This record gives sequence, C-alpha cells and structure tokens, in this order.
Amino acid sequence: MSHIDDAATLPVTWWKSSASGTQSDCVECGVVDAQQQILAVRDSKNPTGPALLFSFAAVNDLVDALRRGEMQ
Repeated sequence: MSHIDDAATLPVTWWKSSASGTQSDCVECGVVDAQQQILAVRDSKNPTGPALLFSFAAVNDLVDALRRGEMQ
C-alpha cells in the first residue's frame, strides 16, 4: 500500500457505494491503473486530501475476509 497527498490530482473517475446516503460520510474509489491493477481510496468529504493506493489483490483479500466474518 502507498498513498498520494492530493487525491484530486489522480486521473480517475471516483465512485462510492450505492448504499451511501446523501451525506458525505463515505469513501470513494477509483481505478488508477487497470493494467497494473491499482485502486485509490479517498474520503469523500476531503476530495483534495490524501488517497490510499491498493492493489486489486489486496482489495479482493479484504472483501473476502469481510465476507467470511473475519474482521469485526
């Protein structure tokens, strides 16, 4: 995992969960590089703040662990 200081500088289209409400209390994701399989995650309330960069594999591992109930 790495990060970038200003998420607004990333050339991505951001999206958030359809389960998110109208308030800005969620995270947004964007594919930074589909070929290298890099995903960015930022706080929707701070679009010019930092973003964390994850590999697709790391995100898949996290989702799988959540589905198995390993992270509560």
